[in-house]
Amino acid sequence: MDSSVQRERSRGADLPAQRWPPPFSCEIEQAFDAVIREAVAAASAPLTPDAPVTAPLRWTLKRLVAWIEARFQRVCCRETVRRALHRLKLSWKKARKLLGRADPDRREAFVEQIQTVLKGATHDQHLLVYLDEAHIHQDADLGYGWSVRGERLWVCSSSPGLSAKVSFYGLYLYHLGETEIWPYPRANGDYTIEVLERLRQRFPTRPIKMVWDGAPYHRAAKVRQRADELAIELMPLPAYSPDFMPVEALWRWLREEVTYHHCHATADELVTRVEQFRQRINAHPCQVADRLWVKDQLDPAEEKLRIPK
Repeated sequence: MDSSVQRERSRGADLPAQRWPPPFSCEIEQAFDAVIREAVAAASAPLTPDAPVTAPLRWTLKRLVAWIEARFQRVCCRETVRRALHRLKLSWKKARKLLGRADPDRREAFVEQIQTVLKGATHDQHLLVYLDEAHIHQDADLGYGWSVRGERLWVCSSSPGLSAKVSFYGLYLYHLGETEIWPYPRANGDYTIEVLERLRQRFPTRPIKMVWDGAPYHRAAKVRQRADELAIELMPLPAYSPDFMPVEALWRWLREEVTYHHCHATADELVTRVEQFRQRINAHPCQVADRLWVKDQLDPAEEKLRIPK
């Protein structure tokens, strides 16, 4: 079609090129944009004693459709709302937990400390070890997986009790890109001392710095005394800061590979499969280093959210 003919055709002042009117007025779009942003801000606000008990509303497409109909007497479908949300630069995403009780000053001090320790480990001045514990149940963990369309994905379980679990001590040897996963009946002070002794037996002469959290048995006097005797320097994480512990990523990785969609008949079977997993990942140190990435920087925007206003 000739351009001059196109100029002579009137499209209407409020119609786009495809001649479809916008689904919502600016007033409606601005209204539900505001309620979503208010909910996001309320969810990330620091907790205070006088804060309301009710949690901020989690807005879904279904709730937005009902809210628009109730407030503006407009009937629409979820797809229309979804497209409007995208136009407003909003997206559906999984939330991350902001541990509001973490102390920003202590976190900043720890980052300064760990940067020096990482530099020393890189220059082979000492061995840096991260240690954490996890209780892995024999029952299957349920996760996403490929299955036949239209059919439910079933995972058979023998329904082992809550006591059917194994406690694992996970160690990340930073300079080697290697892990150790040692099974124990439970996690306590005596077994923690045994873990420290096993680590010292493997590295009899190397200076060792160990980073771990503030579990009660980590703070026990006999544990700290034995660590001093073994010349293992302990570096506790700041409280409520699991993001500084790379072994947390190891547990997620282990569950994906070992306990997702598989119920273990016995504890021995679970221990065997965990050991096979450890051997398999340790064959690829670069992959281990990528999956167990050590955090040594703070996000200023995230840290500001931890400070009560």
